[in-house]
Amino acid sequence: MLAGGGLLMGTIGVFVEEAHLGALTLVFFRCLFGMLALAAYCACKGWLAPRQLARQFTRRTFALAFISGVLMVTQWVGFFDSIHRTSIAVATVVFHVQPFWVVLIGAAIFHERLGADRLGWIAIAFVGLVLASGVLAESQVADHPRYLIGLAEALGGSVLYASVTLIAKSLRELRPHLFTLTQCAVGALCLPLIAPFVAPLELTHISAPQWGWLVGMGVLHTGLSYVLIYGALPKLTTPVIAVLLFVYPLTAIAVDAIVYGRALSVPQLAGMVLIVTASLGVNLGWRLLPPRLAFKRR
Repeated sequence: MLAGGGLLMGTIGVFVEEAHLGALTLVFFRCLFGMLALAAYCACKGWLAPRQLARQFTRRTFALAFISGVLMVTQWVGFFDSIHRTSIAVATVVFHVQPFWVVLIGAAIFHERLGADRLGWIAIAFVGLVLASGVLAESQVADHPRYLIGLAEALGGSVLYASVTLIAKSLRELRPHLFTLTQCAVGALCLPLIAPFVAPLELTHISAPQWGWLVGMGVLHTGLSYVLIYGALPKLTTPVIAVLLFVYPLTAIAVDAIVYGRALSVPQLAGMVLIVTASLGVNLGWRLLPPRLAFKRR
């Protein structure tokens, strides 16, 4: 189930590219159709009954879920626009440094000690980020400020998503399906209100094929994929989750190469390997440095 959810999520870039619409419009329809799909699923489970909702949503949980919705929708807009400006593979790889932001932000907020090993893995991850982003290739970024803007959007989105992750950890009592449903509702309701001040929503002259891509983003990549992922996580151990979460970026890289012929360069692939290795090192507690020798007291 988790691998299936990752495979689905790895194809979202194709839907973004083929819809040929602006990022704000794409996110609005993803939220709208995703909200409808998740609402149907939650209704079938009986989670939308008034008594159930009253148990799940307090003032605190609703406020945090609403804030997370604002952050999630903002990072979706940045991520989709990053795909337009860079590529599916590059935007996805850069975005997937978010686990390291979770560690750093969590340490700053909760005053947790990181330790030399974790700091070392984080440093390796950001070396990998520099390689994977392609900024060292002059031909890639020369006279292409839009590419650099796209990288900044993906990186900023990873920070926002890390914040959403930390909020989700503090809302363990709230069903994750309802959490995501709230986020989609925030996007569907709020984006039309802010669009006049940011960019117009392209709600007219959408062709039948475009509608297909838009509905797919909501039903497949927001409804079905999250149901699969949330259903799988409680049944798996941390090491298995840590490994399978990389099905998403690896699928995105493969899809970009197969569908659009945009394969990552050797340095970019090396950067991806560093990011994956560092993420596993952080999540699984791998040692970078040998443990201190223990001396027996005589």
